[in-house]
Amino acid sequence: MSQPITPSFEHQVADLRVYLLKFARLQLRNDAWAEDAVSETLLAAISRPQGFEQRSQLKTWLVGILKHKIIDAIRQNSREVCLSSSDDDEGADPLEHMAFKADGHFAEKPAEWGNPEQELNSRQFFEVLEACTDKLPPVQGRLFLMREWLELSSEEICKELSLTPTNLYVQLHRARLRLRECLELNWFARPRTP
Repeated sequence: MSQPITPSFEHQVADLRVYLLKFARLQLRNDAWAEDAVSETLLAAISRPQGFEQRSQLKTWLVGILKHKIIDAIRQNSREVCLSSSDDDEGADPLEHMAFKADGHFAEKPAEWGNPEQELNSRQFFEVLEACTDKLPPVQGRLFLMREWLELSSEEICKELSLTPTNLYVQLHRARLRLRECLELNWFARPRTP
């Protein structure tokens, strides 16, 4: 009997390029910068395969490298990014259509989200979350990803993008409200088949 042929480390890394590129484009919102970050990630991984100690999945290890490359790209290209866009809020405040009680609480409770731990394990959930993140205005999407996915501190984001803490807080709050609304419409409110 012959042994199954396992792909080489280089092939396994190369097979994840499309996923890494999608991740980088989502964060950087610039195809050239995303291509550069992914190329640097792949080069770093292939030039030091011993760095992958198999304590995690290969994809997880590569995303860790990519996060650092994305942060570097943001720092290098921060002067080229326009944060004051007239269509930033797309003319709509998500708070306008929400009803509040006099004490500041929501008049209607949010839709039941079920068991969050179970939902987090669902690949479909992450696909919907990614689609919802893609629909955010570019500035809000970028700030949200920097804070929540790249785990940069608020101070780092403000410093890198010359934002005030108040502006950052407002943008992140609006992004979270939009994500919540999108998830309620496209995930939590939809009927799912077992």
